[in-house]
Amino acid sequence: MFNDRIDAGQQLCEKLLEYKDRKDVVIMALPRGGVVPAYVIASGLHLPLEVTMVKKLGHPTNHEYAIGAVSLTGRIIDNNIGVGEDYIDEETRNIRKLLKERFAMYHGSKPPLSVENKTVIVVDDGVATGKTMIAALELLKEEKPKKIVVAVPVGPEHTINLLNNYADEVICLESDESFYAIGQYYRDFRQVSDDEVKNLLSRVDHAGT
Repeated sequence: MFNDRIDAGQQLCEKLLEYKDRKDVVIMALPRGGVVPAYVIASGLHLPLEVTMVKKLGHPTNHEYAIGAVSLTGRIIDNNIGVGEDYIDEETRNIRKLLKERFAMYHGSKPPLSVENKTVIVVDDGVATGKTMIAALELLKEEKPKKIVVAVPVGPEHTINLLNNYADEVICLESDESFYAIGQYYRDFRQVSDDEVKNLLSRVDHAGT
């Protein structure tokens, strides 16, 4: 049980001390909940903090059903989905526009950090199905990082095992099959606002600490 996301970040930070002060390491947060523990880790290890902008691409007849995911620079689409390229291209443009607007809201005019040939530690406040995290990892690989580490406070055992297929290393503090929801592992799991994200990002220099 974690008191809040700050507590979770502090505990994760203890597991990541080998990366402290390294010039080839970037902390990457999944917004919005992942930004709080990621900020704690980035501050504790003196590492730059970035936010990964990823959004699912929904099926034309059911937008809740993901057929892929889009980032600022790439996309992944499920095979054999039977959806036309025109729809996929248009949705990709629409999603990328939204992601760029959100990134600008978080970071202003600063460009995204390059992660090529770097170790990237991807942080969230927990995982359930892992679909968002997997999409983020798949898109991150297109940027050619040297190593990908996933760091999360909690997740079901089967999801953590699955993530090992997409990352070089997975660090999870609490994992069991009785998992029901991420929030059950936190005393305080209030929603994180965009303003909180902007405030935390402003405290850690985008280009390094």
